[in-house]
Amino acid sequence: MSAPDYAEEITQAARLLRDSRWAVAFTGAGISTPSGIPDFRSARTGLWQRLDPMEVCTLDTFHHAPERFYDWFRPLVRQMAQAQPNAAHYALAELEQACILKAVVTQNIDDLHARAGSKTIREVHGSVRTFSCLTCGRTYPQNEIQPLLLQTEDLPRCAACGNILKPDIVLFGEALPGDTWENAVEDMRRADVVLVIGSSLEVWPAAALPEAAAKIGTDLILCNLSPTRLDSQASVCLPMDIAVSVPALCRQVLSLHA
Repeated sequence: MSAPDYAEEITQAARLLRDSRWAVAFTGAGISTPSGIPDFRSARTGLWQRLDPMEVCTLDTFHHAPERFYDWFRPLVRQMAQAQPNAAHYALAELEQACILKAVVTQNIDDLHARAGSKTIREVHGSVRTFSCLTCGRTYPQNEIQPLLLQTEDLPRCAACGNILKPDIVLFGEALPGDTWENAVEDMRRADVVLVIGSSLEVWPAAALPEAAAKIGTDLILCNLSPTRLDSQASVCLPMDIAVSVPALCRQVLSLHA
């Protein structure tokens, strides 16, 4: 038996997006796995498999055992440096350019949405574009720090005070960036359609955003290979390869919108 192509579901989702007033995308690690960045929880390639995230990816570990934190973070930097946006990233940028998608709220830190051309991005877990000194507050662009992480085993240090730099990503035990979070909440409050892509909807508090939207009757379109706890509340579920389903959805939306 051949695999289902979900053509009817894609058409239904395309019509919801075409008719929307304020459509928002919510993306998780699954949108970047086709770009070669493994997710954190998959059974075979998840980055959590050999490390306890609650131990190593915490603000406390960064402060007291930064070498352990960078032992985990350095391989991820190398993977992100090699990664390129995939067709799903570019599709979301096209939908924004067509004024259909108003914002991308992402849990990802890899900067692939921006590199694909998306403009209004709410990076609720921060980004690897910058590194900061928690002692003196000086900030450094990624291109100044990345070569050190890629080519050596040294820890990045502040040129002004000598303390170890922290990537501007949200670690466990750390608050989400306030302005970014408020903008994401507002986008979700205004949304009449939320397109969820590649998220297990298990990482809090970010996962509360689509759930809150569903509770007020917002149409959810779920593009995720694995089931989520919101599947029963979604208007459309597309359990397909994201690099296939999202571009196909984009093409239909733009053809209907023309």
